[in-house]
Amino acid sequence: MTYIFFIIGLVLLAFGGDTLVKGAVALANKINLSPLLIGIVLVGFGTSTPELMASILAVFRNPPAPGIAVGNVIGSNIANILLVLGLTAAISPVFVDKKAFVRDSFFLILSTIALCIAVQVGTINFAAGFILDALLLVYVFYSYYSERKNKKAPSVAEDTFKGSAFKAFLITVLGIGMTMLGAQLLVKSAVKIALSFGISESVIGLTLVAVGTSLPELATSVMASVRKQNALAFGNVVGSNIYNALFILGTVALLTPIHVPNDLGISLIIMTCATLLLILCGAIYKKIVPAMGVLFLILYAGYIVCLK
Repeated sequence: MTYIFFIIGLVLLAFGGDTLVKGAVALANKINLSPLLIGIVLVGFGTSTPELMASILAVFRNPPAPGIAVGNVIGSNIANILLVLGLTAAISPVFVDKKAFVRDSFFLILSTIALCIAVQVGTINFAAGFILDALLLVYVFYSYYSERKNKKAPSVAEDTFKGSAFKAFLITVLGIGMTMLGAQLLVKSAVKIALSFGISESVIGLTLVAVGTSLPELATSVMASVRKQNALAFGNVVGSNIYNALFILGTVALLTPIHVPNDLGISLIIMTCATLLLILCGAIYKKIVPAMGVLFLILYAGYIVCLK
């Protein structure tokens, strides 16, 4: 039965990702916002929900599993850049909007620094959680107002959706729901399979749970790449990583203190290096070409091998 749930989860993620992209792109047209902003705020938040659910469940387990909670966030951010964006770019080049990249890369660096500090302290308490959530609110509002001030904000080239903005919103929510359910089924079944083979808690958090909860980003970004909506794909990954670092750990810390395990240092360094690599690619080349995507995938494979 566990393997059946695993397959069902994959199917839901595939259909959910496609539905989510259709709804988000249509919504961007209907309310006159760029696909990039939709990717950052709506899609980024929606596809980060599985990480939030997994982390909350982990810290409230008896006994608590902080290794899964924190490892999930760190591992998801690594997977989003090297696996999700790598696979997306390998399919089709991901172009970077210059103005949006300057804004988003700044907040991505800020969120990465905040995450590193919080983890290095050893305990993420209520005060730290409040600061992390406050930084996320600053990012969301700044992104919104900067897009609204940009009179030449890019719009979707082809709008074949004939419904209302509300209908487009409902389709987007349906896509998010499908990806969330698919991720939940996949993660639960994957963790059961892993535990049956005696894999440690931290490795589960950094790999199976991290990749499982990143599958909505993977499904959404790949579908966006296939549909040539590359701004949505890039915004999805960047926004999701910012949400992971600030919103997930921040929200969980508001509920209960998180005691960070000592065996996450190497993965924290890998996450920081992957973030810097992404920013350098965007700053120098203004795009992520298929060759870079393949390099990202190779680096991720090497990271997984090193964990074993």
